[in-house]
Amino acid sequence: MTAFFRIASSAFFLVALFQEMACSQPAFKISSTEFKKDTFNIVSYGAVADGITMNTKSINEAIAACNHEGGGVVLIPEGIWVTGPLVLSSNVNLHLARNAVLQFTKDLNEYPLVQGNWEGLPQMRNQSPISAKNVVNIAITGHGIIDGNGDAWRMVKKDKLNETQWKKLIASGGVLSADKKTWYPSDQSLKGATLKNPGVISPEKTMAFYDSIKDFLRPNLLVFENCKKVLLEDVTFQNSPAWCLHPLMCEDLRVTNIYAKNPWYAQNGDGIDIESCKNVLIENSTFDVGDDGICIKSGRDESGRKRGKPTENVIIRHCTVYHAHGGFVIGSEMSGGARDIYVSDCTFMGTDVGLRFKTTRGRGGIAEKIYVTNITMKDIAGQAILFDMYYMAQDPMSLTGENRDPPLVEMMPVTEATPQFKDFHISNVVCDGAETAIFVRGLPEMNVKEVYLENLVLQSKEGMNCTEATGLHLKNIKLITDNTNPVINIHNSKDVSLDKIGFKNRATLFLKISGEKSGNIRLLHTETLNARQKAVFSSGATEKSLISE
Repeated sequence: MTAFFRIASSAFFLVALFQEMACSQPAFKISSTEFKKDTFNIVSYGAVADGITMNTKSINEAIAACNHEGGGVVLIPEGIWVTGPLVLSSNVNLHLARNAVLQFTKDLNEYPLVQGNWEGLPQMRNQSPISAKNVVNIAITGHGIIDGNGDAWRMVKKDKLNETQWKKLIASGGVLSADKKTWYPSDQSLKGATLKNPGVISPEKTMAFYDSIKDFLRPNLLVFENCKKVLLEDVTFQNSPAWCLHPLMCEDLRVTNIYAKNPWYAQNGDGIDIESCKNVLIENSTFDVGDDGICIKSGRDESGRKRGKPTENVIIRHCTVYHAHGGFVIGSEMSGGARDIYVSDCTFMGTDVGLRFKTTRGRGGIAEKIYVTNITMKDIAGQAILFDMYYMAQDPMSLTGENRDPPLVEMMPVTEATPQFKDFHISNVVCDGAETAIFVRGLPEMNVKEVYLENLVLQSKEGMNCTEATGLHLKNIKLITDNTNPVINIHNSKDVSLDKIGFKNRATLFLKISGEKSGNIRLLHTETLNARQKAVFSSGATEKSLISE
């Protein structure tokens, strides 16, 4: 054994940053990983880098030996190393040398069915390519590549490929859905897609049933459950069957300088989903994926509320998100809550939505004390900033020919299953191009509450659409929109302040207010003479709804 890897500092990493925030400074601690110098080269355990040999046994033996000797570094040298599922143990740093490719096999029989968690619910899944549970002090580091062979697992929608790609995919095998619009890699995969929540664990389901839809139960590339002191550093994680990185109920997690990469057509191809975790730092990382880029979750519906573990004490900084459904996202599975989340100095390029906060009735949970500052966005296909409490589990952008009806609006009783969004602070955002600048849609029985937006410059086709909000505060906002009829649309919302709002000269209409619940909408320090018409009122709203100062 040779000295190989620098020992991570055992000192606590004190988090204290975020100047220019109108909020309390975060000051929590994230414990660091620490490893012995000993190195366990997988070649010594029989691994062969020929792109053919199955190295599952050799690599797992190296991990077990490293753990048994008190920890250290398991070295994946340069080359292509084919393997099945790997399980990390305490005090092990899995280190990929530069030009090392850890290639997970496309033979789905190598992945046994195990009890896991998917989209916030206990479910039967295929074992993840990389997993760990109830361990302490683990890491995956180095400048190599981990490839999950996701194309062997995932379904693909026809509208997400060009004609040549679609024909090539069909020619590769697999089966088509009844409407011929979705390709599945196998009959098992198609069968699972026709069932409602087929992977959810319930007493009436047998192992024979799960086996009959095994291919549909796609694993996440990496799942670390209930682990403490975790480091992911420098590695490229790509081509995941489902979510790329899924830390679940972990504590003291650091993710730095990683690259999460999935094809843009990758169904459920999230970059990183931080679920019910505490004390997290994500920094200097890049995400280019097929679903949400950086996402905060905490369980789904009754199961998530019963777990009762919020995601809290999270810092995300200096990250870039390319193609993704959302750049930074909370939800929709946030039933355990999310709080004390700090996001700064990030760039979103070509995502469907920039800042995406989504939930729905039945979730419950409270997302609060969310602080976002210094965000740059470009070419956002949908909304730059979105709060939506009517999430319908659909892609944020409609595909060609897809019709979507707006949700039915009705007052429902407030229960533990009623979700809440409150106490959000978003400042210093520049967006060059979006469909809509700001979209807020709360529930009649539970409005989006106390949202503070300050120092924003948003160029978009549409301005702001807001319904069912209480305590929405905009200050020093420039809305440079193509549609100026109106620039701002407010429905059934109250206690709204519009302070120093800039917009295009000769706008047709600055402000439309509707709904009998709208009131105490205060217009401050805004030159409305630039608009041909200042405000109109309808559907129960009156001139008394607006207070100009």
